[in-house]
Formats: sequence, structure tokens, C-alpha cells
Amino acid sequence: MRQLRERRSREGARERRPETVTATGPARVRLDQPRTARPGLLTLPTYDPEAFGKLSERIARFLGTGRFIVWMTVVIVIWVAWNTLLPDAARFDSYPFIFLTLVLSLQASYAAPLILLAQNRQDNRDRVNMEQDRARSDRNIADTEYLTREVAALRHGLGEVATRDFIRSELQSLLKEIDERRGAPEVL
Repeated sequence: MRQLRERRSREGARERRPETVTATGPARVRLDQPRTARPGLLTLPTYDPEAFGKLSERIARFLGTGRFIVWMTVVIVIWVAWNTLLPDAARFDSYPFIFLTLVLSLQASYAAPLILLAQNRQDNRDRVNMEQDRARSDRNIADTEYLTREVAALRHGLGEVATRDFIRSELQSLLKEIDERRGAPEVL
């Protein structure tokens, strides 16, 4: 009897699929839905590419200013003065300034990719703006051609309309004709 109860509880556990915990919260294990997280012990952190891109643009914008050059110069002058003018016990980087070289190389190795990322984002914005400008230009050309056709149609239509001078000349010819008939005897 006990064995029968254990078997039934195991079968019931098989029928109820267990819930697994993923990075987005609890989710059922289903074969008809894609996985939300890769199974494994190590999950890599995620980041927002847009926020990272904005941060890289801000850094690149700062690296291209005179303020950055001034601050970098101040830091280097203080570094060199500290390591040459203070007593040997207070110095942390002796004359060839190897640590300063390492710090500047590290700064350059991070600055270059951030500047390239900012330039790529700017290129993408420029490409979108250029496509929008091209579409706007195409619409302006189409509108101009439409208006040109409309003006040509109006000119063509006006060519068939009686002008003031034409009507005046017709009326004068009718008046002459009426005057001629008045002066001539009526014939019935």
C-alpha cells in the first residue's frame, strides 16, 4: 500500500511540471515557448545599449573639450611635481614615470573605443537624417512638378477663355453692325 502511494505521488509530480526560476522571474518549462534565459550556473550581466551609447557620447564630448586638456595637463604637472620635488618616501612613481605612462595608456585605450562608438552613433543619426532629407526632397520635387503641371493646365485653359480685349473688339464690331443697320432703310 505504501509503495502504491509513493508511485502515485511520483506520477503526480511528473504530470505537474515544475516551475523554474529565470532572470525574468518564475516561468513554466514549455516546449512551445522560447527560453527566456540560458540554463547554467553563470549568467552574464545585461546592459542597456542606448544608455551605454549616451554615456559614451558624453565622455567623448568631454574628451574633445579644452577643459579636458587643461585638467589632464594639471594632473600630469601635479604627478610629475609630486614625484620629483617631494622626498623619496612620498614618491610613488620614480623618474621614468612608468606608472604615469601606464595610466595614460589605460586612459587612451578606453577613450579610443568610446570615441569610435560615439562616432558610429553619430553616423547612424546622420544616415537617418540624410534619408529623411532625401524623402523630404523627393516630396518637394513631386509637389513642384504637380504645381508646374497645374499652372500649365491653367495657362492652357486661359488660352481658350475670352479676354477683355477680345470681348471689347467683339462688342465694337457689333455696335458698328448695329449702327450700319440703323442707317440703312429697313427692308421687310
